[in-house]
Amino acid sequence: MEAMVLGGTNNTFEVESQDGMVRLCSIKGKILRESEGYYNPLAPGDRVSVEVDEHDPKRGQIINLLPRKNHFVRWNQKGKSPQLLASNLDLAVVVTTPAEPPFRPRFVDRALIQADAERIEPLILLNKSDLPQDPDLEERMEDWKRLGYEIIRVSAHTGDGLDVLAARLEGRLSAFVGQSGVGKSSLLNALDTRLSLRTAGLSAKYGRGTHTTTRGMLFHLPPGESGKSASIIDTPGVRRFVLHGIEARDLALYFREMEALVGTCSWGHSCTHEHEPGCKILEAVYAGVIHEQRYESWQRIRDELETGRWTD
Repeated sequence: MEAMVLGGTNNTFEVESQDGMVRLCSIKGKILRESEGYYNPLAPGDRVSVEVDEHDPKRGQIINLLPRKNHFVRWNQKGKSPQLLASNLDLAVVVTTPAEPPFRPRFVDRALIQADAERIEPLILLNKSDLPQDPDLEERMEDWKRLGYEIIRVSAHTGDGLDVLAARLEGRLSAFVGQSGVGKSSLLNALDTRLSLRTAGLSAKYGRGTHTTTRGMLFHLPPGESGKSASIIDTPGVRRFVLHGIEARDLALYFREMEALVGTCSWGHSCTHEHEPGCKILEAVYAGVIHEQRYESWQRIRDELETGRWTD
């Protein structure tokens, strides 16, 4: 029987079968071969084959992982291995805020790059849009928009923009990705009042979010105006998003404004894009075609990938 993983921890997962029943299932055997090397063997959105328990129809065993269309991952520093956040996505929703917690454009850049690397359509979601927004935020938003990234502004608190977001999510499997405190669970509660997911305020000492979502979970929202339901994965909040599966030398290929310039420098593919005369990427930075902060973001991420030392 085919089923979809809704969530789980360790070796026990909640799966939704084609018959509509949600079963609690363990993995048959030690580990699924396709997930060897990952911090977690399965993620919400994975499609699996299940054997139903003969004695308890609400339980079963996962016997096979079906091929993934894509998977959204990050490098788990504590576990020293890639962590699966979601699978088979139509949309990666990168949630950020103007404040509370502070706006972190480099976090957004990292999540956008990971989505593009996996060929998952990204969407930038600015929550808490009712809060004051400074010029730096507006400048970065305009630059992402110029690069072709879709942006939706909402407020889970006031309800502004939620109808636009709901319509965009209908008929799709999406994952909400963002640092702790940006309001992913609050957004889900606002989109579907039946959920009542636990939320928490910011740390008074650090101004950061506290972890209320400790594991990823997939939820189905009621059908919208189109008659289609939205399926949304609420991923655990993280303070630092570390890329996985991208080599430092290839990083510029995942910056949309740099990709076409790679290999056109006077030094060709050996150009470091740091100081060489005739570097087309540096020329684009000086000309304002590449935003200075995006270039600095590329530098910092590249250094992290080269050294294995991570920064915010």
